[in-house]
Amino acid sequence: MSPLTRRQLLVLGAAGAGATAAGGAGLWLTTGNGSGYTGGEDLAEPQELASRDRVLELDLTAAPARVRVGGREASVHTFNGSLPGPTLRARAGDTIRVAMRNGLQAPTNLHVHGLHVSPQGNSDNPFVSIDPGGSFDYEFALPEDHPPGTYWYHPHRHGHVAGQVAAGLYGAIVVEDPDPVPVARDRVMVVSDLSLDATGNLAEVDQMQQMMGREGQIVLVNGQLRPQLRAAPGERERWRIINACPSRYLRLTLEGQGVRLLSRGLGRLPIPEEVTEVVLAPGNRVELLVETRQGVSALTAAPVDRGGVNAMMGGAMRGGSVSGGDPVDLLTLAVSGSAGSDPGPVPEGQPLRDLRNEPATAVRTLDFAMGMSGSMGGGMGGGMGGGQGAMMAFTINGREFDPERLDETVAAGTVEEWTLANSSPMDHPIHLHVWPMQIVQDGDRDVTEPKWQDVVNVPARSQVKVRVAFDDFAGRTVIHCHILDHEDQGMMATVQAR
Repeated sequence: MSPLTRRQLLVLGAAGAGATAAGGAGLWLTTGNGSGYTGGEDLAEPQELASRDRVLELDLTAAPARVRVGGREASVHTFNGSLPGPTLRARAGDTIRVAMRNGLQAPTNLHVHGLHVSPQGNSDNPFVSIDPGGSFDYEFALPEDHPPGTYWYHPHRHGHVAGQVAAGLYGAIVVEDPDPVPVARDRVMVVSDLSLDATGNLAEVDQMQQMMGREGQIVLVNGQLRPQLRAAPGERERWRIINACPSRYLRLTLEGQGVRLLSRGLGRLPIPEEVTEVVLAPGNRVELLVETRQGVSALTAAPVDRGGVNAMMGGAMRGGSVSGGDPVDLLTLAVSGSAGSDPGPVPEGQPLRDLRNEPATAVRTLDFAMGMSGSMGGGMGGGMGGGQGAMMAFTINGREFDPERLDETVAAGTVEEWTLANSSPMDHPIHLHVWPMQIVQDGDRDVTEPKWQDVVNVPARSQVKVRVAFDDFAGRTVIHCHILDHEDQGMMATVQAR
């Protein structure tokens, strides 16, 4: 693999600019507003399915569906006919059994993102492939000490992940808190983006968008455009926010109300932190405690510059940086009426485990890179259709994904320290299945408090050091970029715990 040359970048940039000028779902026109769409309906939450007697059993069908999005008819893909799919609620120690059927025209499977469950057999196994018309019975057994939090599910069949998630295949998972936080309402908010053509069908995606990571023309919350919420002053709500976008980063603000960070996706912070903004990379989740005051506020997603062709060119080309366009109003919260009752104090969460106090048995470095292989002039392969000539390569330690190859072997029951190095000019949010990561160093800055995430953003031309406890399970799984187009094009590696 060779780095991108200036000539190659100019050709790529011209192709992307042409696609944008032609009116496609261009990366640099994504405002998230979507002309011709209407919004402002009351927020609707997906159907909830809860475990009983420590078991949650459900049928889950992935299939095309016709739904209304922003006041227009849209042809998308859904789980069980809804956008998003049903919310699954369980507790630590429960078993989730999913009878999944593939009603798509392409192979698929199911990944329970963030859950600490076995990667083997019919559990969270990314190597399962369900053919069109086929079915598969999953069983996910949560450990008795599984962290509470907000998780989610989506397809993970290599080569089809970005397209299937972008088409609407995602849903929330909630692992209940054994020590509940007193709130007036517990809301699930799945944020996604979508591009449709003039007839309401899924828009085609060009090669430049796949290289950069697609961003949809409209940004939705629970499948709705700019929905509304209502509350009384003095109430406390728990907002579980999932970034289910294939590539879009979300810099969230909610002015005019009190906001505290309760969780970064798994487990609770011992004491909630007051925040003015939170940034969610693709795949990230947060739980916010929103303490209502008065007036109307918008939950806004401001643009995040995650690099791109412009960065590769040293700023020489206009429009080649993926920044998400203008700020997007995701929803509005109207607070009025008589004051609600005092919700009482928030109980402290359990102290978070700190792996810096535990010996690391091994250290390793994973380098996430992108470049060109071959000469310019042909198709761009690696999950984008192949063809002759140049191919964009997305690699980890210089190799594109091969499901038959074993890339990293770790000893089950040990702690390792990994340096996630990004030698490319774009940010890469890195997701390790099964085992969450504790961030110990971000660039040159030591992270002094335990910070746990299962998707860790590694900025362009930088690195993040993490520690991982390979507890509880043996088996083979994957680590990959959660800009899902990059994953599909090869930025994924296998990890086996023995």
